[in-house]
Amino acid sequence: QVQLVESGGGLVQAGGSLRLSCAASGRTLSRYAMGWFRQAPGKEREFVAAISSSGGSTYYADSVKGRFTISRDNAKITVYLQMNSLKPEDTAVYYCAADEARRVSSWYGSYDYWGQGTQVTVSS
Repeated sequence: QVQLVESGGGLVQAGGSLRLSCAASGRTLSRYAMGWFRQAPGKEREFVAAISSSGGSTYYADSVKGRFTISRDNAKITVYLQMNSLKPEDTAVYYCAADEARRVSSWYGSYDYWGQGTQVTVSS
């Protein structure tokens, strides 16, 4: 089992940047494909980005493509989400998740482990 802890959220003005981190413990991170999801109040959880276990493949939601970058450092057992050109509609709780089957999926049901989330608020 792996435990995931997100950090790096906060309040930022539109057009600004934030970098989220997801630290893992309990098992080697390189076993897992990793994903970022977000959930805004009153909305369903939605896919943001995913990365393969090696870091060689990435996948993004259309809404964040070109603005967000997912990366990982398996030695530091951490996954990152660099968010640039933030918009008010990016406001949500952001969650990282781990998939033992290494599928690089946009479907939340593919993921076995989840963090507790970190709040990102973008003001206009």
